[in-house]
Parts: sequence; structure tokens; C-alpha cells
Amino acid sequence: MAAIDMLVTSGNGPVECRIALMALVEIIEKEADRLGCAVEVTFGHRPDRHGAKSAVLSLDGRNAEALAQAYCGTVKFVFKSPVRAGHKRQNWFVGVQVVDLADAATVSIAPSDVRFETLRAGGPGGQHQNTTDSAVRAVHLPTGIVVTARNERSQHRNKAIALRRLEAMLRVLAEREVEMSKTQMFVANKALERGNEVKVFHL
Repeated sequence: MAAIDMLVTSGNGPVECRIALMALVEIIEKEADRLGCAVEVTFGHRPDRHGAKSAVLSLDGRNAEALAQAYCGTVKFVFKSPVRAGHKRQNWFVGVQVVDLADAATVSIAPSDVRFETLRAGGPGGQHQNTTDSAVRAVHLPTGIVVTARNERSQHRNKAIALRRLEAMLRVLAEREVEMSKTQMFVANKALERGNEVKVFHL
């Protein structure tokens, strides 16, 4: 079964949304472990001490699809701001969406906007684990989106997969931009829908 890719984003939200994003990634990692799913997390580049604005989670395993679908949509976190004393707002939002690589061709990326990095393949695999430097990380310089591909033994194939994955992520972000311009149902950062949370966590 192919890995399922999820884009988790705080949009242009304040620092508290990045704190919520990091908490959500940890929650999903723990649930994936409980369900026997392998999960690989890649954070967008230049995260600060409070966390990243986005993350890509690749889930693999029998329960991966059900786990991903359980979090798709808007996830609300309720907590007092740890960085702004006395701030009245306590609701912070993170968006989650499964990314379909089949639709990646709708987005074209300029070669100069992507930096490729090679790394040693890791993760589960036992005797079939690839021990060469065939895994590929792709960084989209304008947005900071980072994706990793390590499933294939060929570096060339992993590079192609990483590029498709990146294109799919950018398509999702582009769709969110269109959505933002058509509705006022988004939180102050105008990136995540308010009132239709799929999950709520109190920290």
C-alpha cells in the first residue's frame, strides 16, 4: 500500500498556531504508533523555537488511511497563550489535508525554486532496508515546504517522487488560497475554517 501524505499547516496564523501544530504532530505520531502505522514527519524549513508553520506527514500501514481521514479538516486547540500574557484569545487552529499525488501535474514548479538534498534512507525495512544515500529531500524555496522520498532504491526515482509530492503540496496550498478569498469563515489568519472542527484538544 502506498504511503498517505498529509499536509498540516498553521497558515499565516500567529505563533500560538505553530505551537498547536507541533502538539498535533506529536498527537498523530503517538496514535500512529498505537495503530501500528509508520510515520515520517518533515517540517517546513526555518522553524523557530515555537515550531514550524507546516509539516508533511507520510503514513504507512494498514490503518494509515483511517488515521489520516480522522484528522482531515480543521483541528482546534484550546489553551492560553504561553507567549502573550493576558491575551484573551484561547482558540487556535491547524489545517490538515490529505494530498493526492495523482493531481500533482496541475502545478508546475520552476527548477530554480527547488533545492534537492540526498540523505541515507532510514526507517523500517529489515534486511530489505536501503543503506545507500538514495533518499531525497526537496525544499521549495519560495514557500519553505519540505518533502522527503525514500521508498525507492533509485535516487532518480525518489527525486521524481519528491517532486510530485512537492507539486501536490503546492496544489493544496493554492486551493486554500482560493478558498480564503471566497469566504469569511476563516480564523484571523484567514487560512483555516472556523466552526467546523473535526477535533478539539485542550492543552
